Amino acid sequence: MRFVLAALLALAAFVPATLESAQADPYRWCANYSGKLSGSNCWFMTLEQCRATVSGVGGYCTPNPFYDGRPLGQTPARRPRS
Repeated sequence: MRFVLAALLALAAFVPATLESAQADPYRWCANYSGKLSGSNCWFMTLEQCRATVSGVGGYCTPNPFYDGRPLGQTPARRPRS
């Protein structure tokens, strides 16, 4: 029983660290397809990449609603806990 409790406490100590290390979505543009290929694809860092993908198949590009403007790997400054 002591081992199980110690293991749970050790595991709980790492949970906040893993939650804070998540990265935001670095892809700024989404391709929205029309016609037979209807759907969306938000894997484009530049508008030119997105436009090249929808060219010829039909569709348009829109800003990714989950893009936050930070470069890949950059995390926001931590706020002190109160």
